[in-house]
Amino acid sequence: MTAESEQRPKKFFGPIDLRQGKEWKKLILFSLPIIFSYLLQQIYTVSDAAICGQTLSSDEVAGVNDVSPLIFIFLQFAFGCTAGFSVITSNRVGDGDMAGVRRSFAAQIALSAIVTVVLTVISVSLLKPMLLWINVRPENTGVYDAAYRYLFIIFLGIFAQMFYNFICSLLRSLGDSVTPLVFLILSTALNVGLDLLFIITFDMGVEGAAAATVAAQGISTAACFIYTFARYKNLRLTRADFKGCLKQFAPHLKQGVPLGLQFSVLAIGIIVMQSCVVRFDLDGQGLMVAGNPAQNGYGAACKLGNLLMSPMNAYGSAIVSFNAQNAGAKLYDRIKRGMLQSLLIMFVMYVVLAGLGLLLTINGAYQRLFLSADKISAESLKYGNTYLYVALTCYFMLGYLFVFRCSAQGIGQSGFTLLAGTAELAARLIVCIFFPPLFNGGMPITSSAPLSAYVMLCFADPLAWVGSVLALTYPFVKYVILKKYKPEGGGKPAGEEER
Repeated sequence: MTAESEQRPKKFFGPIDLRQGKEWKKLILFSLPIIFSYLLQQIYTVSDAAICGQTLSSDEVAGVNDVSPLIFIFLQFAFGCTAGFSVITSNRVGDGDMAGVRRSFAAQIALSAIVTVVLTVISVSLLKPMLLWINVRPENTGVYDAAYRYLFIIFLGIFAQMFYNFICSLLRSLGDSVTPLVFLILSTALNVGLDLLFIITFDMGVEGAAAATVAAQGISTAACFIYTFARYKNLRLTRADFKGCLKQFAPHLKQGVPLGLQFSVLAIGIIVMQSCVVRFDLDGQGLMVAGNPAQNGYGAACKLGNLLMSPMNAYGSAIVSFNAQNAGAKLYDRIKRGMLQSLLIMFVMYVVLAGLGLLLTINGAYQRLFLSADKISAESLKYGNTYLYVALTCYFMLGYLFVFRCSAQGIGQSGFTLLAGTAELAARLIVCIFFPPLFNGGMPITSSAPLSAYVMLCFADPLAWVGSVLALTYPFVKYVILKKYKPEGGGKPAGEEER
């Protein structure tokens, strides 16, 4: 009996069987709610940035912008772990093993709690040293204080992000991509409302923005768990499920930890890049210039970039569930067809998204959303637009990266995703460390550095994507195209179609 037939859900809210039907149609249908979810997730960031950018000082806005990579290193480790854990669940769904799904569910609850405690302790303990890593120093009091206060609350709220990612990944592994969207709509509405309440009404500043995000996500996560247990009766756990969950730790960690590390490795490269951007706002004495144009311009550009890449990233999440379910059912030909079709779908998405992004650079339209008029200048537009011109033209490579990486992840080859993350880190480090000084006459970067030095820094992202794609080409060709894949525990010969 399959998970779908056992649950008998209503059509709209029920899971989709990714093992049947036209591959591209199923992928698009399944990915649409995830795309909307990812876009709404970005509204979390956009609402914080827009409200902060319109109401807080330039130093406070710069502080919030600067810490994004530090948040990324911990929250994306949590995201990677839960995404990896869900591959095991999807395999069980594809094999029609609902008892195995429940054991996986129980194991993920325990593992998510453990990971939450570890991440919270480490992040709070390392908060001050990490600010120094990105050149946010106590002597620049306004930026430093805002960054510290914002980070402290976000890190204390890691539990909300961890368990939200966990329950959403679990539901998507069942084929249900609509329920996470519904609760994210609730969370987004709460986040915007609490932002306005805490920042404007209560005048809580950056603490209000952070507290609003944590509170909104915590409420949404609790509500989603309650709904899941009420709606999916065959997911209600018993003592027997928890007794057997210890045996499930090893396979879950085998999939989850490499993905978590991969995202954290990526964050190190982003931290290095953010640190280099800060240098373009420092004068010869190490003090920040008025208005922080490089940090604010680059920060606004990154927020637009993250918003634009959300559909491609979301489609990648759909690939994970698609491949994992079909791998569990040994439908390897179906995986191959779906991934070849996905390459074409990603190129179409690139044309649309890159074109939209370039249009928003006209007259600095995107900066008017993220920054108040007094923070927008010719310099902030120069830094923001330059980054977007370089990154957006190379978005096709980012789309292919999502297909390659999520294909490997979905069939359980998570070790290759960590290798790809390492390649991406190496490329970013080489560009960030050597290229900007090379175009500054070999001198350290300051606010007086020429635009060419900043342009070379902007190439760190595209070259990192190229490095990652090259690292993932081997597993994509071998396991997806040539179908040399065989799941743990055996199965039919690679390439033999069951349906």
